[in-house]
Amino acid sequence: MFLQNYKEEFEKCLNEIGEVGYVDKITPPIVYARGLPNIRNNEVVYFESGEMGMVFSINRDSVEILVFSKDAVKMGTRISRSGNPLKVPVGNSYLGKAVNPLGKSIHAGVVIQDIAEHRSIEEVPAGIEKRKKINKPLETGVSVVDLMVPLGLGQRELVLGDRKTGKSEFLMQVLLSQVRSGSICIYTCVGKRKSDVKRLEEFVERNNLRDNTCLVVTSSTDPTALIMLTPYYALTLAEYFRDTGKDVLVIIDDLSTHAKYYREMSLVGKRFPGRESYPGDIFYAHSRLLERAGNFDINGKEVSITCLPVAETIESDISGYIQTNLMSITDGHIYFDKDLFEQGRRPSVNYFLSVTRVGRQTQTKLRWGVNRELSSFLTLLEKTQRFIHFGAEVNEGIKATMSMGFKLLGFFDQPMGQVVPVNMQILLYCLIWVGSLTGDNSSSLRYAVDKSINLYHKDPEFKSLVDELVVKTDDFNVLLGKISASGKSIMNYLETH
Repeated sequence: MFLQNYKEEFEKCLNEIGEVGYVDKITPPIVYARGLPNIRNNEVVYFESGEMGMVFSINRDSVEILVFSKDAVKMGTRISRSGNPLKVPVGNSYLGKAVNPLGKSIHAGVVIQDIAEHRSIEEVPAGIEKRKKINKPLETGVSVVDLMVPLGLGQRELVLGDRKTGKSEFLMQVLLSQVRSGSICIYTCVGKRKSDVKRLEEFVERNNLRDNTCLVVTSSTDPTALIMLTPYYALTLAEYFRDTGKDVLVIIDDLSTHAKYYREMSLVGKRFPGRESYPGDIFYAHSRLLERAGNFDINGKEVSITCLPVAETIESDISGYIQTNLMSITDGHIYFDKDLFEQGRRPSVNYFLSVTRVGRQTQTKLRWGVNRELSSFLTLLEKTQRFIHFGAEVNEGIKATMSMGFKLLGFFDQPMGQVVPVNMQILLYCLIWVGSLTGDNSSSLRYAVDKSINLYHKDPEFKSLVDELVVKTDDFNVLLGKISASGKSIMNYLETH
């Protein structure tokens, strides 16, 4: 990570304000300073050796300062006040860039120009008078989520699960879907490995997402204070794009790592440890962050900031302290189940343990009908699977249920990088439900589904047919009747193109 040298700022602020302090004690990442009688909390300070810091706490006889540098600060180093809280640069020039929480590129030699303005990294969340009801759906492009756990623009939805269960792949699919729909996307990597950051950059480059995507990045080797600021800068950047009238998606990967660094910093600062040694204000730290997302009225126009924070579980335990904190702050959660992942389900979303509190209110009457029918059937499938597990006799009804369940679960399996529009999801589900789209095994079904999706993207005539069929029907049973009547012609079209 490349940080600026602030020696000139030190001299400038020292001449303007005239107050000077001295480093008295060092317990990285916190420096204790004496002097600076008029210092304020969250104020930026500069060290004569070229580092920058921010006031973390003010004690009776010392000031605690977080240092945004890996270089060691020496005892006795002079410190000058800036008189200002931490402000970070924002602007359209950040699209297509990977930057740290101070707005500097993480790549050597890359200088970001045409900065629109500087904003405080700790903005007060907009009040209720500026907020609107969430009433527009957010399409993730992932069938099992869009049909079973629908989301809305402006929603805060927690993504939850063990390591290596497909959370990052899902987030990349959402990123791909939202960029294609015209939203600005900010992907936030909090203390990640550099290999993970590189993989994300390659995904953005490979799919031509640079024009609408910004990466806010800190690696695990960066200073703790810098890692702590990462998600706050992402929301500050999102608020800039929101104020220009654009819908924004913010992905924060992940807040459980952020909490660990915040705990480390608090314990070093001798804060009183609470449950699992986390400080008592960890809930406040995350709630004031996530409260900045929502659906807003900006100059008479509805504009949203949708936030997808990630939390990591250990051994599928969703009752951990940070996880339950985030559940209470957000508008629901999508749970990635380790057992389903090991069974080969991709994505491994456990829709029975997932929750969406405001997403359903954005759905049309047709999508309500699809969701209700699908939920009822999958509940029946779960009961049937438990029933036959005990060796019960399998009659024709049970065989039909299991066969349909096999096809639907095969339809929900979705390869990485594939984005399925909602209208196509509904059509495919209905084709399976009425028996038009069949497959002797998972491979043949997957082939038919993939071919249908590719044809939807490439053939304007087929796309128009699907959109018109779905959009002009507001009742699920009526749509089933139409598809049942035209199922053979649709399948013939797929086979001949």
